[in-house]
Amino acid sequence: MTSPVPTDKKTVIVIAFDGSPTARRAVAYAARFLTADRAVVLTAWTPLNRGTDPQDYDYDLDGPPDPRDEELDIALAEAQRINDEGVELAVAAGLPAEPMRRAVTFTVWQAIIEAADELDADLIVTGTRATTGFRSLIQSSVADHVLRRGHRPVLIVPPEP
Repeated sequence: MTSPVPTDKKTVIVIAFDGSPTARRAVAYAARFLTADRAVVLTAWTPLNRGTDPQDYDYDLDGPPDPRDEELDIALAEAQRINDEGVELAVAAGLPAEPMRRAVTFTVWQAIIEAADELDADLIVTGTRATTGFRSLIQSSVADHVLRRGHRPVLIVPPEP
């Protein structure tokens, strides 16, 4: 027998958003079919300035980042733009969205799993490139890694046919 889900726990979904058409589609599907108390739109990015500790770029969810260096990493600026776009899409679709940007220290899929674990997310929503054939054998998608290596339910939204 399974134990019931506690009614006092707030539901949290993490939506991985990279600005791609499939990520935009994932936001739309999440809004159409899911309800949540929190919808965290996550953009994972790779710092161009490899000399900077990536932890300097791991931010609170409630505001813009404050890197310690005077120089703003152009990749961070692009991640902020992409993340803002995802949050706007989610809010416009009716989700209680909030931003999160995560510097990638190893892989994008690991950053997504770690963020979901920290937030104790109930579900991860992500799009996929839907590679097939030989290419899929040598290049697994981020969504595939999140599904296989994470310990949380995952909603994978394929690209439009």
